Amino acid sequence: MEPVFGDPSTGGLVCRGILSTLSEHNVNSFISLSSPQAGQYGDTDYLKYLFPQFVKSNLYHLCYTGVGQRISICNYWNDPHHRDLYVNSSDYLALLNSERANPNATEWKKNFLKLKKLVLIGGPDDGVITPWQSSQFGFYDNNETVIEMQEQDLFLRDVFGLKTLAARGDLIICSVPGVQHVFWHSNETVFHTCMEKWLE
Repeated sequence: MEPVFGDPSTGGLVCRGILSTLSEHNVNSFISLSSPQAGQYGDTDYLKYLFPQFVKSNLYHLCYTGVGQRISICNYWNDPHHRDLYVNSSDYLALLNSERANPNATEWKKNFLKLKKLVLIGGPDDGVITPWQSSQFGFYDNNETVIEMQEQDLFLRDVFGLKTLAARGDLIICSVPGVQHVFWHSNETVFHTCMEKWLE
């Protein structure tokens, strides 16, 4: 069996960070299971629980500070109305996506492209990842219109390898409706439709 790496939700971002920064990895397939790969921007029940005094329109006041960057969700909070603050303040996602100058960008791209398959799984009924298309590198523009991955700058400029993976036929997109965020890892349809063949 070939080495496979996969994790749901925020764990998928951590996995991608490991794959990008670890030059000696031998992972062939990375299964990203409803992970906010392009970031998070939305008023979800989870957000309201963590930060009852904030809503999506003002969370940037906390997230784009030194203290905020010590909070998990703030590392991938991507406010489309405050892009400059996001790019200049995000200590994790903006660097990982090469949206900010990064002296390791070339090496990280080379490491990421060691993958033989990148499987991006998500769906419209997730309820937590917002927009849900972030699980497949789609994200909001400044009007909160979702721009799909293939139209995103990080894809078009191939900043960390998505376009190369797609050109090689090694980028798999799997969208499944009817699955809530907490059930991705245990849903049999998701497993058989999106994951099983990449585990062989």
